[in-house]
Amino acid sequence: MTKQVQQLDRVIIRFAGDSGDGMQLTGDRFTQETAAFGNDLSTLPNFPAEIRAPAGTLPGVSSFQLHFADHDILTPGDAPDVLVAMNPAALKANLGDLPRGADLIVNTDEFSKRNLAKVGYAADPVTDGSLAEYRVHALPLTSMTVTALEGYDISKKDAERAKNMFALGLLSWLYHRPTEGTVTFLERKFAKKPEIMKANIAAFQAGWSYGETTEAFSVQYEVKPAEHDAGLYRNITGNAALSLGIVAAGVQSGLPVYLGSYPITPASDILHELSKHKRFGVRTFQAEDEIAAVGAALGASFGGSLGVTTTSGPGIALKSETIGLAVATELPLLVIDVQRAGPSTGLPTKTEQADLMQAMYGRNGEAPVPVIAPQSPSDCFDAALEAARIAVKYRTPVILLSDGYLANGSEPWKLPDVAALPTIEPNFAAPSEEPFEPFRRDPETLARPWAVPGTAGLEHRIGGLEKADVTGNISYDPANHDTMVRLRQAKVDGIANDIAPLAVDDPSGKARVLVMGWGGTYGAISAAVRRVRAEGRDVAQAHLRHLNPFPANLPEVLRSYDKVVVPEINLGQLSMLLRGRLLIDVIGYNQVRGLPFKSEELQDVIQEVIDSE
Repeated sequence: MTKQVQQLDRVIIRFAGDSGDGMQLTGDRFTQETAAFGNDLSTLPNFPAEIRAPAGTLPGVSSFQLHFADHDILTPGDAPDVLVAMNPAALKANLGDLPRGADLIVNTDEFSKRNLAKVGYAADPVTDGSLAEYRVHALPLTSMTVTALEGYDISKKDAERAKNMFALGLLSWLYHRPTEGTVTFLERKFAKKPEIMKANIAAFQAGWSYGETTEAFSVQYEVKPAEHDAGLYRNITGNAALSLGIVAAGVQSGLPVYLGSYPITPASDILHELSKHKRFGVRTFQAEDEIAAVGAALGASFGGSLGVTTTSGPGIALKSETIGLAVATELPLLVIDVQRAGPSTGLPTKTEQADLMQAMYGRNGEAPVPVIAPQSPSDCFDAALEAARIAVKYRTPVILLSDGYLANGSEPWKLPDVAALPTIEPNFAAPSEEPFEPFRRDPETLARPWAVPGTAGLEHRIGGLEKADVTGNISYDPANHDTMVRLRQAKVDGIANDIAPLAVDDPSGKARVLVMGWGGTYGAISAAVRRVRAEGRDVAQAHLRHLNPFPANLPEVLRSYDKVVVPEINLGQLSMLLRGRLLIDVIGYNQVRGLPFKSEELQDVIQEVIDSE
């Protein structure tokens, strides 16, 4: 049967089902094959906080959205073109995001009266006409999978579990995705369970064959590879990129990396990934709590290692005293905060940008700390290298603010030229004939010497009590304390002279409105700015990587525009800093829904500000 092939420039697919339906695995496999095919892509995994919410309920819905295209894209997409709903809960939780005319693939086997009642459906929406504005494909995915696996020595329950592979096969056929990678993945994943392996491969191939032979799908879709700069690429999540950035920082500095960490969503994958890289001198320690984790990391820094600790917002609260100790002892320490929605436990699996004030001021006393934020999943690699460079060069803890959206999302990453990565020089103190002065500062950086303990001639006091300038002796002198507080602040402020100026994207040079963000809002803001420019309007864009200190040219940039719009997934924390520090008013646009911005909503906001000029 010959099927019509329709060319598309982009597609947004969302797989949704119960948290036990394997939607994250399905989405990940589709993503990996899409990356191998050469499309540009961006993903948005979305899963419940509960380890296992009640089956078939709205809190238990897990989804995975993938946007892929034949051109450069910046976000996982505002709304899906295709929704695969494995049960009524998945349909109800996601239907509101589906635009009219979109494709809806529904697993009718799960639409029983009991499952419908669980989510408040009085009638079956597949048959009562309520889905008339969508292109509905009602398929008994579960029973078709079970039928396809009748010849395999597995239980009915195991056969039903393979329905996600059937769906993956169908969607792979529908969008011309490669299949070899998924078959190889299944062979490896179930190598010790050969019958389960064969059954899952068979289910995947059955889904593909169904698409090829059924009359339910008369059209296949093709999205051609995107044009990329020459080089070797891989698909990477933010957490994986951060991990590799930390490994690279260890190699480029010649320092052993020591990660002291306590598992917490959504940062745990960094601990998992770094534990695989012992051959690069990385040691990982899973502590009994957040306080022990950061204490071990700081102890490692004292001992001459690159100390790293990873956590999310609640863990930063617990680590704050030890971060203050790192400020007082002036030792390098990399603190990674993968932000999530709070306060308290909040929404552990959802994203937010609400830890900026905590990173800036969440310690007792005057305890300034540099703060850096990556803008995309792949940018997490470079941000980790930059954070380590500053920590080592300036002998200070550095907080890196990632977020759940960046951590779990993925995009293509061009592997860097390893030989071109920046070198990080630890410049350890060396014994000399002169008495060692542990707080004799470098005149350019104001960094104190980093002395490896046990080195003869470099004995000195260490701890949280205030030290005398130069000598490092314990001091309660008021004037000395004032001096030390100001020196530590000046050291952090001076980093502004060692970072790149803020770059502004203003192609026409005529824009009177600047949109400025930080962190994971980069993709949505950039996509919105593209839309506004496509309408013939002039708008400028800038994105902050360094949040403390700000780039030296930031005041000049902001004063160059009549209005500055600052979208944030918080209630206006960067806006407050800009107003308070620079005395420049800005227009905040703020949401805290646990989700990234949609580019369409930001487009409307920007156009409204331009129109008000």
